[in-house]
Amino acid sequence: MNYRELYDLWSTDTFFNESTRNELLSIKDDEKEIEERFYRDLEFGTGGLRGVLGAGTNRMNIYTVAKASAGLAKYIVANGEEAMKKGVAVSFDSRHFSPEFAKVTASVLAAYGVKVYLSDELRPVPMLSYAVRYFKAFAGVMVTASHNPPKYNGYKVYGEDGGQVPPEAASEILKNIEAFSDVRTVKMISYEEAMNTGLIEIFGEQVDIDYTKMLTELVIDKDAIARQADMNIVYTPLHGSGNKPVRRILKEIGFKNIHIVEEQEKPDGAFPTVKTPNPEDPNALAMGIELAKKTDSSIVIGTDPDSDRVGIACKVVENGEVKYKPFTGNQVGIMLLDYILNSKKEAGTLPENSFAVTTIVSTKLAGPICKYYGVELQEVLTGFKFIGERIKIDDEFGDKHFQFGFEESYGYLSGLNVRDKDAVVAAMLICGMAAQSLDRGETLFDRINRIYDKFGFGFEEAVSFTLEGKEGSEKISGAMASMRAELEACKNLEEAKKLAGGPDVLAVRDYSKSVRYIFSEDGVKTEPINLVKSNVLLYELGGDKGLDWACARPSGTEPKLKIYFGVYHSDRDAALDRLATVKKEMSDFVQSKL
Repeated sequence: MNYRELYDLWSTDTFFNESTRNELLSIKDDEKEIEERFYRDLEFGTGGLRGVLGAGTNRMNIYTVAKASAGLAKYIVANGEEAMKKGVAVSFDSRHFSPEFAKVTASVLAAYGVKVYLSDELRPVPMLSYAVRYFKAFAGVMVTASHNPPKYNGYKVYGEDGGQVPPEAASEILKNIEAFSDVRTVKMISYEEAMNTGLIEIFGEQVDIDYTKMLTELVIDKDAIARQADMNIVYTPLHGSGNKPVRRILKEIGFKNIHIVEEQEKPDGAFPTVKTPNPEDPNALAMGIELAKKTDSSIVIGTDPDSDRVGIACKVVENGEVKYKPFTGNQVGIMLLDYILNSKKEAGTLPENSFAVTTIVSTKLAGPICKYYGVELQEVLTGFKFIGERIKIDDEFGDKHFQFGFEESYGYLSGLNVRDKDAVVAAMLICGMAAQSLDRGETLFDRINRIYDKFGFGFEEAVSFTLEGKEGSEKISGAMASMRAELEACKNLEEAKKLAGGPDVLAVRDYSKSVRYIFSEDGVKTEPINLVKSNVLLYELGGDKGLDWACARPSGTEPKLKIYFGVYHSDRDAALDRLATVKKEMSDFVQSKL
């Protein structure tokens, strides 16, 4: 069917509920809006679904959720009776319709004979990942759109290791979803009918207890925490699912003075107190900072709606004035990396054959830090599923020992029992690190400056071009195609200068073709990249330490073309000047393609 035929079906057929039909009838004279809602099915990518809430095949609603769940159910059924018995763990966050979508997911799975473990209340991503492993389930579903604006929701699928499903499994699930050409053929039963099948089991407090106990085993430097137990901490869950688990673990490990931003404590899918519930945005911590000033807190922590990302601000005194300054995700990442490795090395508990994992668009300072401690650093594509995959391969089934994983977008992980970014363990570690710093008479800013003094200055930034809808998607695809065409036409080092709008380009990694192009005066050489294919172009720019880079990639979860930059230098001011130049030239270059 074309988009118009689908619209007519959805707006008139009584299979669709009255609210859906009324919503669609209200746009009957808006042809562009009708096309946007029905020109395609909401895309099921490697992480699942994410889209704007509303009626239509290209929107998040009970019917697109049911169709995705049916595709997952078919995948599980195809894996045999044992997989069906192992079942699926399902959780949800505070977003609009998250509880309803979770119940639809459970009902459809049960209709196909699949066992379901359904959370009795909102619980975050890391606890869903943990629940998959706790129940030895075959898969997991988390209903969330992470840090997106309120109009979004989403549906993330997990494998039996607790990590997001790898591309191969996602492809099989997608095939099953696409096989339902008509959503009316999906087995949809009411939640009450599904409960009567006996296949849905509700889980709650016991998982909380076990998860918290697991986290206590990951504490670093317990003595410093004990000595600084009275340290004042401000925490805001930003209306999301982190409220209970974060407060629970901080109390459990001994912190006594945890101040909660009351206006942001309760779950609310409208996120009324922030422009966006994203701790990457320092403005999201504004209310927390105001409370910190009143309570003389050392640190402010904020988690996003599904509590897989965490942002922080630290107290500093400048010219007698108390201020709270935020850290970037990269800064927190390298501080935690150094904190964990240094503390374990001093305690004699850092195993041989240890490794850490980060992503290709995260800070390159992780490399020299890991080298200093004799730890292997692995780089993977953007997406925490790839970090989880390395844990599975090299620790769970290998002879190496995972210590820490992080990505620049404020995601961190320690331990083996969760396989996605975990803002709960990160909050615990950050507070422990702040306590250790306070115990040594320093702030976290003193700590990051010690790292810079030791390993060199590194600064990273990112720019996003938001392009929504069908037209936006086409522009993003066109821009990437244009940059790739120029790369393939480049013949030598001199011509390579044009590939990023100005900075010298020594090499380019095209992850879509798994090829690295290396430029010289004599021409171009190529070498393979041993990672799965992805629509990413990374430009190697040399620089003072030979580590500078810029990268272009379409977001996998938002309608954005994202541009990343990293610059490294022995001198702070020189690094910042170079970053400003690279950022402007690369941004202008990419924008010219849109």
